Amino acid sequence: MMTLKETMKNITRRDTLRWIGAGVAYSLANSKCEKGMADFGGVKPKIKIGQIGVGHAHANKLAVYRMSPDYEVVGIVEADPNLRQQSENVEPFRGLTWMTQEQLLNVAGLQAVLVETRVRDLLKNAEACVDAGKHVHIDKPAGTSLPHFQRVLDKAAKKQLLVQMGYMYRYNPAIVLLRDFLKRGWLGDVFEVHTVMSKVVTPASRLELAEFPGGIMFELGCHVLDLVIGILGMPANVTPFSTRVSKSDDTLKDNMLSVLEYPGAIATVKSSAVEVDGGERRHLTVAGTKGTFHVQPLDNPAAIVSFDEPHDKFKKGYQNLSFPKYTRYVDDAADMARIIRGEKLSDFSYVHDLTVQRTLLKSCGLPPEAVG
Repeated sequence: MMTLKETMKNITRRDTLRWIGAGVAYSLANSKCEKGMADFGGVKPKIKIGQIGVGHAHANKLAVYRMSPDYEVVGIVEADPNLRQQSENVEPFRGLTWMTQEQLLNVAGLQAVLVETRVRDLLKNAEACVDAGKHVHIDKPAGTSLPHFQRVLDKAAKKQLLVQMGYMYRYNPAIVLLRDFLKRGWLGDVFEVHTVMSKVVTPASRLELAEFPGGIMFELGCHVLDLVIGILGMPANVTPFSTRVSKSDDTLKDNMLSVLEYPGAIATVKSSAVEVDGGERRHLTVAGTKGTFHVQPLDNPAAIVSFDEPHDKFKKGYQNLSFPKYTRYVDDAADMARIIRGEKLSDFSYVHDLTVQRTLLKSCGLPPEAVG
């Protein structure tokens, strides 16, 4: 069997990236879950899950899992005594059992772990979970070492374990609809993708983010880069641009652009740390030979779509689309449960995630092979 590195050499488009993830999910479905459902008389048993770390900016997503009927949160780990003290009496961590990593990974029946440490510690903790035979949700971005991330994915593939990345727009209802339109061919051949992902970063946060040479693209632009790779696959070439706007006393690259080149298509990913009310201008535009789809803002999605001809309930020309209020991570958690139970295949393969990380590092102006 080829390693992921060998496989990467043969990948050119999105549709060829999915075989590994589909095969793993298929094995999960057949080997573990169908019999389990029958044994419980059709009643879905709760999935035992824990969390390692509270240092990530998105660690509070644990609240979703505590409220979900799909999960039983059995415990939480935080090795840093200061972070633990700050979090013990704060929602969503209040009332949980705090334990060591070894204790958590040895909880009877534990199936999955959320890895929500500081970014620099994500991969070593995720690898420990995979070594222990647990499915993992890893928050973004996937660390700073591409070889280390590849090793985690290789191990997960061999053990038929799910690795779910925490990119927060994958289950956005507008993005889900966009993927459906693309699958149906209603947008034709995509020739342009344009994304913007910005906000104002506080001085204290700037100092923390400056730890990583990838700048605001590494921290924030990764969310929309994940969407671009999902649409167009691995780019033929990546050209990064970066500059500094703020005169603050830090080294954070706070104004960045990545241009991704494809046969017949160009994509741009723009991210800044200085845009006032940047959340309202976060957007994704996909233009094809048969239609255009524009989502803005991404966090409370609304969309404008245009078709060259009618499709089902959609008319020719431009029209506005509205969506129900979107709460981050609810659908991520639900999808993870369905995959673990074998009710569906994973929509995001290991190779997709590796491609996102490789492209992200290039978009930050970093040589992936030299990192880590």
